Amino acid sequence: MNTTFRGIIGAALVLAAFGVAMAKLPPAPPPTDAQKAAAEEKKAKDAAAADAAKAAQARAEDRVAARYYAEMKAKGKPVTAPQMAASAPPAPAAKGGAPAAKAPAKK
Repeated sequence: MNTTFRGIIGAALVLAAFGVAMAKLPPAPPPTDAQKAAAEEKKAKDAAAADAAKAAQARAEDRVAARYYAEMKAKGKPVTAPQMAASAPPAPAAKGGAPAAKAPAKK
């Protein structure tokens, strides 16, 4: 019991010291123009890398599907291709205007 009580007091002291240390830190300065430009450049590079990765993923999926269909055809098993349309990227939302009106639900 004595060691448990010491452990609790030690943890409380560590938490209190951490709280005091964090309270004394000054707020971060606002970013400079160079930092803003670097952030925008990094965002553009990340977006380009994400698009490249997405395209590579789509090519890999197409190769795997083509191989599967070729192997099944070679084995003589009938496999029908999925009847799904190619997914198109979502249309960007209209800026500054009213939200797009939804079509009325059919009854």
